[in-house]
Parts: sequence; structure tokens; C-alpha cells
Amino acid sequence: MEKDDVRLAKRSRRSWYFYDFGNSAYASVILLAVYSAYFKNVVVGGAEGTRLWGLSVGVAAIIVAIISPILGTIADFTKSKKRFLLIFTILSVIFTALLFFVGAGDVFTGMFFFIMAEIGYRAAQVFYDALLTEVSTPESIGSVSGKGWAVGMIGGIAALLIVLAPIQLIGPQVIHYAFLITALFYMLSALPTFLWVHEKLKPEHIPMDRGTVMLGFRKLWETIRSVRHYKNFFTFMIAFLIYNDGIMMLMDFAAIIGATLFGMQQIQLILFVIVIQAAGTLGALLFGRYSDRKSSKDAVLVALLILVGSIVALFFIKSIIWFFVIGFLAGFSLSGAQAVSRSMVSQLAPAAKTTEFYGLLSVAGRTSTFIGPLVFGSLSYRMHNWYQNHGYSAAAAEQNGMLWGVASILLFLVAGMIVLLAVRRIVAGGATSPAPPAEEHSDLAG
Repeated sequence: MEKDDVRLAKRSRRSWYFYDFGNSAYASVILLAVYSAYFKNVVVGGAEGTRLWGLSVGVAAIIVAIISPILGTIADFTKSKKRFLLIFTILSVIFTALLFFVGAGDVFTGMFFFIMAEIGYRAAQVFYDALLTEVSTPESIGSVSGKGWAVGMIGGIAALLIVLAPIQLIGPQVIHYAFLITALFYMLSALPTFLWVHEKLKPEHIPMDRGTVMLGFRKLWETIRSVRHYKNFFTFMIAFLIYNDGIMMLMDFAAIIGATLFGMQQIQLILFVIVIQAAGTLGALLFGRYSDRKSSKDAVLVALLILVGSIVALFFIKSIIWFFVIGFLAGFSLSGAQAVSRSMVSQLAPAAKTTEFYGLLSVAGRTSTFIGPLVFGSLSYRMHNWYQNHGYSAAAAEQNGMLWGVASILLFLVAGMIVLLAVRRIVAGGATSPAPPAEEHSDLAG
């Protein structure tokens, strides 16, 4: 019987990895390499394209920030994480496929279809992340999260290679088909999770006089009130809100930065993102292992330090080759930071409220992805106008404005690191370091 349990646990874990394999195709093709640059340069054009891209990402993020906490609460007590994961996955797949119909000048359609696909992708991530505790143990959670992230990076590379071939052989006129391919890739890769990952606990009994939604709001309010008893989690949430801002800004604008500062074309952008994903695979694995053996907090801090150094270097380089080097370092570090941050939630949240706490953290994460893109897009656009009004050419004004946006990423990363220093170290096995004597409440490990 034990051998059967081990076999089922391995199959469940591998099936969980495959979802990351698929949704990373969306992140790589839509957010990083293809659609972001296509929207900015073809659908809209110029600095206005950068601004509207930031607005689109922000609108989707704030909607997810509003709905994810209550849905996370409902998913916890009804044990329906997979059901919500399926709903939002279908939403993302459908509207990713519909991007096929977006052409030059279709600004509203291009924004609407993307916002809907992004809502599905981001909301699904909350419930996928919450399944981490179903496929791991407190001792293995860091490495399992890291392996999932690494498998996701490989999925992103595979998707980019698939869409690169027709663009290389036929030309940019077939870019539309990349969105259909991505939707199909995402859907097929997600199937093993729905077939073989199981939620272990039984649903709670819902009183006859209370509906599911009302009970969800009541439990969410109880969770918000109880967060003050989990001071370590609360501090981490604030830190994550800030440094995740910088990470998501970098991811959402990577292709636009490359195209604007270095004149990279679509094929070069795809190759650049492949480099980022390859580095991310290595980073997720190494930082995941480091967090299991030493400390999750230290792993995130080291990753953020490398990321800050990479972004600073952007102000001093002029060639595409060095941009690829920086992309490798950035991909290595940001994947490590994100993978370990995901496992930290499970370590800091009480076991019975894991999805609720992921939902609360989603408020931080999704709010940060709302604020960050708006800051980046608005700042780069306004500074572009300032430089143009002071006699700079249109190209030089756009490049200088973009550098101001890059500088704003640094501010968020450094500020987040400073707050993270106040979080106690989470050592191997999910335990926290001893609390100061004066502190009344300690955090519960996952």
C-alpha cells in the first residue's frame, strides 16, 4: 500500500508541474515575447502603445485583486480549488485564442481580449499555487515549488520554439497564429492537473441558513482579522507587494524595453525570452534547493540582489549581446525569487487557510501588478513627452523615457528588500526562527 501511495504522490506532483508547463507558454508568448511587442508596435504604435499596454495589464490585475480573496476563501471551505482553476483556465485559453483576430488599429479589441485572458491567467495562478500543499510536504515544499517553476520555464521555451519556426520560415505575417498555438499548448498541458491532482480534505458543512457566498465573505473577514496574529506573514505580504511590483514590471515590459532601447525585432525578442526562460529554469531549481537547505528568506534576498545588479547594468550597456547577458542574469534571479516566494506563503499560512492566505497575498500581488505597469507606462510616456518638448528626436525621447521607467523598477525592488529584512528566517522544514520574547503571537508553519 505504501508503494501505491508513493506512486500516486509522484504522479500527482508531476501532473501539478505540467500546469506550470502550459501556463508559462502564455507568459512567454503573450506577456514577454510576442503579443506585448505586437500590441505596442502594430496594434497601437509608439509611446502611446507602451502606456496602453501598462493600462491593460493594470486593469486585469485590479479585477483579480478584487475577486481572488473571496474566491480563495470559498475554495478553501468547499475544497474546490480545482473547480476554480478549471473555470479561469478555460477563460484564459478562450481569450488567448481570440487574440488571433486582433490587427493593426484594433485597440479596443486588442485590450479587451488581452484583459480577459490575463484575468483568467492571473486568477488561475492563485488556485494553482494553493495546490502546492497538496503535492508536497513541509520538508520538500521549496524544492517542489522550484521544480514546478523550472518545468514551467521549459514549457515557455518549448512554446517559443514552436512559434519561432513559422515566423522565421514564413515571416511576421503569421504572428497571429502564435496566439492560437499558445492557447492549444496551455489547454493540453493543463489536463494532467485536472485528471490526477486531488484535494485531500473534505468540504466543510455549510449551514442551511447561509449561502456559500455569504459564508465566504464571513470567513474572509475572519481571516483578515486573524492576519494580525500572523505578523510574519503580514510583513512578508507587504514586502512581496513591493518587490513583486518590480518583478512584474520587468516581465510585462521586457520585450518593449528590448525593442525600444536596442531595436530588437520579433525573432530577436523570441530568442531573448528563450534565454530568460532557460536561465529561469536553472534559477528556480537552485534557489528552491537553497531555500530547503538554508532559508527561504535568504534565497529571496540573494535573488533580488542579483536582479537589482542586472537592472542597474542596463544603464551602462549599448550592445544587444550585453542585453542578452543581462537577460540571462535577470531570468535566473527573478524565477528564483518568485518560486521561493510561492513556497513561503505555504510555510507562513495556517494549513486550513492556505488558499485564503494565497488570496490575501493575491491582493498584494495583483495590486502591485496594477500599480507597477501604470507607474512604468505613465512615467516613460510623460518623460518621453518632456524630452520631445525639449528638442530631442522622437526615437531619443522614447529611449530616454523608457530608462525612467526602468529606474522605477529599481525603486520597487530595493524598497521590497528592505521590508523583507524584517521577516524572520524560515529554515528547512518550514520552521521559523525563534520570536522575540515580547511578541505574543508566532507564525504557524505549513
